[in-house]
Amino acid sequence: MSNNFSSEVEVNRVFIGAGCNRIVNNVSWGASGFVSFGSQNAIVIFCPETAQILTTLPGHKASVNCTQWLPSNKFAFKGTLFCFFNYKFVLSMNSLLGISFLLVVAYLMVYFNLVRNVKHLEHHYLLSGDADGVIILWELSLSDGKWKNVLQLPQSHKKGVTCITGIMVSETDAIFASTSSDGSVYIWEVVFPSTPGGDCKLSCLDSLFVGSKAMVALSLAELPGNAGHLVLAMGGLDNKVHLYCGERTGKFVRACELKGHTDWIRSLDFSLPVCTSEEATSVLLVSSSQDKVIRIWKMALRGSSANSQGTYRKEKISLASYIEGPVFVAGPSSYQISVESLLIGHEDWVYSVQWEPPSAAPSDGIAYQQPLSILSASMDKTMMIWQPEKTTGIWMNVVTVGELSHSALGFYGGHWSPDAHSILAHGYGGSFHLWKNVGVDVDNWQPQKVPSGHFAAVTDIAWARSGEYVLSVSHDQTTRVFAPWHNVASPTGVDSWHEIARPQVHGHDINCVTIIQAKGNHRFVSGADEKVARVFEAPLSFLKTLNHATSQNSSFPEDLQVDVQILGANMSALGLSQKPIYVNATRETQDRTGNDGFDTLESIPDAVPVMFTEPPIEDQLAWNTLWPETHKLYGHGNELFSLCCDQKGKLVASSCKAQSTAVAEIWLWEVGSWKAVGRLQSHSLTVTQMEFSHDDNLLLSVSRDRQFSVFSIQRTDSGKINYHLLARQEAHKRIIWACSWNPFGHEFATGSRDKTVKIWAVENESVKQILTLPPFNSSVTALSWVGLDCQTNQGLLAVGMESGLIELWHLSIKRTNNGSITVPSVAASLVVKLDPFMCHVSPVNRLAWKTPEKSENCKSMQLASCGADHCVRVFDVTV
Repeated sequence: MSNNFSSEVEVNRVFIGAGCNRIVNNVSWGASGFVSFGSQNAIVIFCPETAQILTTLPGHKASVNCTQWLPSNKFAFKGTLFCFFNYKFVLSMNSLLGISFLLVVAYLMVYFNLVRNVKHLEHHYLLSGDADGVIILWELSLSDGKWKNVLQLPQSHKKGVTCITGIMVSETDAIFASTSSDGSVYIWEVVFPSTPGGDCKLSCLDSLFVGSKAMVALSLAELPGNAGHLVLAMGGLDNKVHLYCGERTGKFVRACELKGHTDWIRSLDFSLPVCTSEEATSVLLVSSSQDKVIRIWKMALRGSSANSQGTYRKEKISLASYIEGPVFVAGPSSYQISVESLLIGHEDWVYSVQWEPPSAAPSDGIAYQQPLSILSASMDKTMMIWQPEKTTGIWMNVVTVGELSHSALGFYGGHWSPDAHSILAHGYGGSFHLWKNVGVDVDNWQPQKVPSGHFAAVTDIAWARSGEYVLSVSHDQTTRVFAPWHNVASPTGVDSWHEIARPQVHGHDINCVTIIQAKGNHRFVSGADEKVARVFEAPLSFLKTLNHATSQNSSFPEDLQVDVQILGANMSALGLSQKPIYVNATRETQDRTGNDGFDTLESIPDAVPVMFTEPPIEDQLAWNTLWPETHKLYGHGNELFSLCCDQKGKLVASSCKAQSTAVAEIWLWEVGSWKAVGRLQSHSLTVTQMEFSHDDNLLLSVSRDRQFSVFSIQRTDSGKINYHLLARQEAHKRIIWACSWNPFGHEFATGSRDKTVKIWAVENESVKQILTLPPFNSSVTALSWVGLDCQTNQGLLAVGMESGLIELWHLSIKRTNNGSITVPSVAASLVVKLDPFMCHVSPVNRLAWKTPEKSENCKSMQLASCGADHCVRVFDVTV
């Protein structure tokens, strides 16, 4: 191993799994084609085409409430307006003045280039707002995929930001508005740099205070036929839609209010101006409410307010616009508001409405066209597409997707893709649901793969014994399996990671997990906010799915799967125990009942085990991938907090939350018989982490009482477990959160809230401190030690911190003989600080190295991490 070790280490991001914050306005699908959403404090960016999360953006100190792309998908084709107006102008000039056809083509090429530049901007921007009232502007460079924190807006909102809306008024100029639960609305202008490397210029155009009944929905639009004038619609807790008008550079004044909804306004969206005879004459506003009704309002240009005769150019009243509302004046023009339509079809609160993005194609001589199509998303678990009938003009529901039975508790928002061929929903369960129209002549909306992950803090992770997958548990009360899925058709030849199973869907927050091994099958033990540890075993349906995902390289080959008699599991009605479904019993039950045989009062009928040949989607994950629970381990007096298993997979240690010595004891369980074979007392407060040494002779535990304990574990020939306390020592000034053993010896590391990591050695039944690493900038919350070279006793120590950052340290253990005493010493050097854009944005809860293959020198390894930012991450580390 060379001295220049740090230059040889390369860390690459392999996978990020994260769920969406369960809040309205959190998701945005931009003209860039990427989707943004908040996952606790992090902003997550994912690509719908690959169903992979690309990166997370650190910067917010509070939970992210809303995101908004500039340009949004509505403005992806803004440049086509100029193209077709000028195209028609050139053709008319060609006929009138005899301009050559080549000149016409040249003119068109200039404008098509403008369109291409607008549609494929080199830089896209993203706004994000959090629960502390902070708004941050981000810049994405499409050429290299790099993100940049451009600026943080002056903190005007005193409470959480609830909605951000924005429009592009030119290629480099945007107007956006933000609202908060403090009852304020701010309108901002941002000028983007026209040259690379320039600065964004931000100015506050106006601030509006709406009183105690806060606004929770906003939408901005340019008024038709009135250059430079904008209209802002806002709705919220007073059941009304408020309209404000203003110039692009100045004050916004109240125009009018629209009444009709009988409950909170939840979503507003302006269409682009609707053109007739090449002239924009009106704009449509759609609103949705908790009263389950969607309303479409029409704002039609009446004429010049300076005309004292009042001879307004009035449109012919259609059947649809049968109710005339107020008239408001903006600059030299006035606008008549009417109710265009009421859309009734949802059975629960309608949280989101959105106009279909405009198409770039011309139609009937009009430069661009706002499609008369609306997407709505509701808590009734459905999304609907609404369009007017061609003959009557009456708006009808033409597409309904969703109806996801038990797997979704309603949708918080629905979003169009920029090309309007896909629609995306985010739900109460922190999940995404994507449908794509794959039909040719008729609509055929089919569900697609999306990223998935936990929607609460991820508390623990563990690698499978053979490294095929990562198992994670969370306070969202689920256990999830993430694995690389072998894709033969992948153009890059690289396997993509996906969630392939959700073994446990529980009724309590899950705090800890450990993977065990018995009879060769995949098993794990999990501990939650209850006094019981639960044991789960992989069913046949999972083994077949895993075999397919790993391209027949599973550690449990098909010829052994015939011994597994459990096909899957059923969820109980209370959501605590998962009952097995047996292979042989399945057909008998079907014959006897005439149906699937799972429809009982104690179980949920949709939970039918399935083997998948491609990554499962959310609906399948939630109810078709459960593992049966085989044992319950009773004994602890409080909620379970920590679990670990020895290297052979035959002994499990567990601990619970405690404030006394009697409760803080560590229980030892024998795998297989599940008998309690030991109760270890040493600590006086909660044991936060435990780990067996790699020869299984020692058990290390660390605790909130700032002490570590080392227990000797001896197994007799008869199978009895003997144990005794080898050493106990107060090691740090604050809580000890983490510990990890050296894979090649009896040295271990401890990490504490006092921002230090200490290295210790067990020698002759005593423990000595041999090194303290330089102080870190944040509390140390996670540690994991992996071996690199057995001969020279070298390894890498991964250090995770409360700030979310991760560092890798190179440790080299040397033993020198001092007479009859062997004195260990350690040399440590910082190898790499992971880029903050690769790390967590909240405390790292656990780090785990994938157990390397049995070889003296390991050059390529994988590190998994989980954190309070709801993320599970996997890194490739090459030495």
